[in-house]
Amino acid sequence: MLTANHLTKTYGKFTALEDVSFAAKDGEVFGLLGPNGAGKTTLLRTLATLLRPTSGTATVGGYDVERDPEAVRRIIGVVNGGMGLPPRLTGREVLRSFAGLYEMTPQQTEARIAELDQRLELGRTLDTKAGEYSTGMKQKVVIARAVIQDPKVLILDEAASGLDIFARRTLLDFVKQNRAPERLTLYSTHVMSEAEEVCDRVAILHQGRLLTVDTIPNILAQTGENNLERAFFALVKGVEQRAV
Repeated sequence: MLTANHLTKTYGKFTALEDVSFAAKDGEVFGLLGPNGAGKTTLLRTLATLLRPTSGTATVGGYDVERDPEAVRRIIGVVNGGMGLPPRLTGREVLRSFAGLYEMTPQQTEARIAELDQRLELGRTLDTKAGEYSTGMKQKVVIARAVIQDPKVLILDEAASGLDIFARRTLLDFVKQNRAPERLTLYSTHVMSEAEEVCDRVAILHQGRLLTVDTIPNILAQTGENNLERAFFALVKGVEQRAV
């Protein structure tokens, strides 16, 4: 469903992403883990065709991100922690507007909104203007907007950032429910406990470099640690020691 081959992204002398290669398959939740500045957002923006790589290649759903960006955009949904909504529109109006961009019929649109209302517990957000939303209400509608067309690849970049405990739980449950054949969810986070709950495999990034790609049990076994956060620090320490 997705491949990255030797992806590198530089800004002048600064390297944000260095020689990153991995593959993610349909039916899984694939985690991108690392602290702020690790290169996660640069990688996701490259895969979403918002950035062009300095070198290397990538495909999403079989489409090359540089040669066929429009095809990639048709099959992805993207959510990050800083997306906004038109303050004068209700959630329902936002979702209907985006459904129109994907040429969904009114019947398809209303059926999909009803489904997302149930899965994301949208409730009164649907008929409340976005300017009156709390952070959690806004993020639920942002997520619903991103998946209104049922994309093959859903990209979540720190989507739980700033959410209260109830909205965060709704998001994590939605991610787990979204696991399906011919669907892939990329879940980027620096909160390791979230990845432990929802991800089938993870890629760990540090300073723009890929440290490992594996299942969480295998990473724990490799490092001899009992949780992913401690395993992350063990991997980083090992890289730093080898560099000395």
